[in-house]
Amino acid sequence: MSTGIPKTTTAATQSPSLQGQLYQHQKELPSLPVPNLKATAAKYLQTVRPFLSPNELATTTQHVRDFVESEQGTLLQQRLQQRASQPGMTNWLADWWDDIAYLRVRDPVVVFVSYFFAFNDDKMRQLPAQRAADIAFSAWQFRNQVVNEILSPEYVRQSPLCMASFKNMFHTCRIPASNVDFLQHYSPADCSHFAVVRKNRFYKVSAVHDGDGQPLTVAELEHQLQAILDDTSSTSPAVGVLSAGNRDQWAGDREQILAASPLNASVLKELESAAFLICLDEDRPVTRDEHSRLCWHGNGRNRFYDKPLQFFVTDNGRAGFLAEHAGMDGTATSRLCNYVLSHAAQVYSTPESQSVRDTLPTPVPLDFVVNDPLKRAIATAETKFDQLIQGHQLRVLAYSGYGKNLIKQFRLSPDAYVQMLMQLAYYRMHGTDGATYESVQTRRFSRGRTEVCRSVSVESSAWVKAMDSSSVTPSHKLQLLQRAVTSHSQYMKEAGAGYGIDRHLFGLRMCLRPDEPKPAMFTDPIFSKSSHWVLSTSQLSSPHFDGWGYGEVVPDGYGLAYMIKDDSLHFNITCVSDPAAPVNADHLLHYLQQAADDMRTLVQSATNSESSAKL
Repeated sequence: MSTGIPKTTTAATQSPSLQGQLYQHQKELPSLPVPNLKATAAKYLQTVRPFLSPNELATTTQHVRDFVESEQGTLLQQRLQQRASQPGMTNWLADWWDDIAYLRVRDPVVVFVSYFFAFNDDKMRQLPAQRAADIAFSAWQFRNQVVNEILSPEYVRQSPLCMASFKNMFHTCRIPASNVDFLQHYSPADCSHFAVVRKNRFYKVSAVHDGDGQPLTVAELEHQLQAILDDTSSTSPAVGVLSAGNRDQWAGDREQILAASPLNASVLKELESAAFLICLDEDRPVTRDEHSRLCWHGNGRNRFYDKPLQFFVTDNGRAGFLAEHAGMDGTATSRLCNYVLSHAAQVYSTPESQSVRDTLPTPVPLDFVVNDPLKRAIATAETKFDQLIQGHQLRVLAYSGYGKNLIKQFRLSPDAYVQMLMQLAYYRMHGTDGATYESVQTRRFSRGRTEVCRSVSVESSAWVKAMDSSSVTPSHKLQLLQRAVTSHSQYMKEAGAGYGIDRHLFGLRMCLRPDEPKPAMFTDPIFSKSSHWVLSTSQLSSPHFDGWGYGEVVPDGYGLAYMIKDDSLHFNITCVSDPAAPVNADHLLHYLQQAADDMRTLVQSATNSESSAKL
């Protein structure tokens, strides 16, 4: 099947040199380790204990012991170790994970894969052209630092982090294809533009002047964006909504776009090679829920979901961001967005920023030729998108009772504390522990992305059960909470060091050949149940964000993104909207708020009781 893209040409697939400051530590980063099989097995058994009866635990323990002691278990571990030791292999997981977790996923990227940031309001720049110009100007500055490899690398406790994903940030696009997508990179040397969409119509906007190649000032960008806002053309056919569909369907629809007219190939190339996309929306969101929904999915028409970087600005000046997840995780894109938002106040600070040349490169409409088959495809895609969105809930809890500062006074890890808060809320709502995924970054390793911290533990389960028991004293409840927090923090530390269990188990299964029998450990019901993530959680905190989020990963679960600020906690809750499903975003919001209140009361009352006892 033709994609319309010359996948083998140098200009279209140029890679960064990896020689500049941005990538200065790449060659010294360690490879992702292969954990010890017995250690993973032992840790796995600990994580499934809360979900099993004594008899079930005995059966599962036997399955695990049989696998570890079997020739097959030894063979799969050896295959994985051999893969890890291949010449040039710096990360045995990376290619598998990018392929299976992202590029082979056939669900729509919107809702199911992409993640969003809702930006704080900018009281100084509320006009949409101003706000969009700020974003475009600063994003282009950041783009230049990445392209020229002069952006400073990142560190955690003086240890450098992998920066390889930054090569997927600008002038990149996910391309739909049958069975498996791919990322297309375009040479920044050949691309000096970003794209804008308004009323479903795309535009190419040059970020530099013709001739001398100087960047447009922020005032010049505002002029260009205002011209697009002032365009009185009627709303264009919503070609962008096709990118919201099932990936195989979208691959076929993309072929229809190319077949409709030879002009469409060049239009697609200009859009897909753009540094980023700015969506100028006609919406006027007021509430946090409305703002988050606009960032999460919008109306589906004024979008192109395959672009890794989409910024949104509404007619009332609110703004946000959506990332296509295949090439980058949230730590990379949050750095971009924090840069953009922290520089907003500076971009108008010099006389040069206000200058506007008499001749500006005019925004170029990117108009698709749309024939009758494409019109029918667009109508079908619009219907499916609307059904998808109507079938989902989103609620935002901005809890102002306390935040990181008070939790630290409790001498507890803020992240582990909030994880226990979510465990308590889920247990109270559903009456059982729910398998919980917390994302842990592994960027200390070459091409590292994430590992899982399994938040449900023997300790967390004991604590949530004790919290509403009148026979357990507050001081003992606090001790149980402290143990649960300590256990969680230790798991996070080990997972970040490459010694989690889920990626290792994934690797072992990938080493299993099609003609080989599956070990009983992998077919045991608890194996799938313990990774059926009814709570998919992740923390990403920024002073510039008013929330962030993503969709649920299982139909009976929740997407639960959170921020821990100095004096507040922020949760974005997503789930399906289906009376038959055991989920309800409003109810979970209630239980999260209740858990936050009760945990503060517990810690303060237990601490006060201990202090009184010492007098």
